[in-house]
Amino acid sequence: MQIHESSYIDEGCEIGEGTKIWHFCHVMSGAKIGKNCVIGQGCFIGKNVTIGDGCKIQNNVSIFEGVTLENNVFVGPSVVFTNVINPRAFIERKEEFKKTIVGEGSTIGANSTILCGITVGKYSFIGAGSVVTRNVWNGTLVFGNPSRMKRSINKEATNK
Repeated sequence: MQIHESSYIDEGCEIGEGTKIWHFCHVMSGAKIGKNCVIGQGCFIGKNVTIGDGCKIQNNVSIFEGVTLENNVFVGPSVVFTNVINPRAFIERKEEFKKTIVGEGSTIGANSTILCGITVGKYSFIGAGSVVTRNVWNGTLVFGNPSRMKRSINKEATNK
C-alpha cells in the first residue's frame, strides 16, 4: 500500500494491499478500497463507499456514500457521482441517498455524470462527457446528454 503524505485517511476505513493513493486525497471512515487500486490526485472517497479490486480512479473524482464500484472499474478524470436526485441547499436530504452500482470491468469516460440510483452493467462503456440518467445494460456503449445506447460490446472488444 502506498499513500502520499498529503492525503488524509480517516480511521475505520479498509485499504487493500498494493493500492496507491496519490496527492491530496481524502478517504472517509467506513470506506472499503480493494487490492491493487489506483486513486488519482485530488479524489474524495466518502463514508461507506465500496471500491473493488483493481479499480483505477483518475484525478479529481468524488465518490459519495451509496456508490459501489465492482472489480476492475475505470473512472476517468473529473467524473461526477450524485447521491440525491433533486438536491436543494435549504433541504437536508441525507436520508434520501440512493445506491449506485458500477459493474465489474466498466469504463466511465472523463467528465461524465452518473445520477444516483443507477446501475451501470458489467463491462459497459460510458463515453466521455455523458450524463447517465438511466440504467445501463451489461456490455453496452452509451454516450451523450442524456446518454443513449449506441451499441452492444463484449468483454473481449474492450481489450482492443
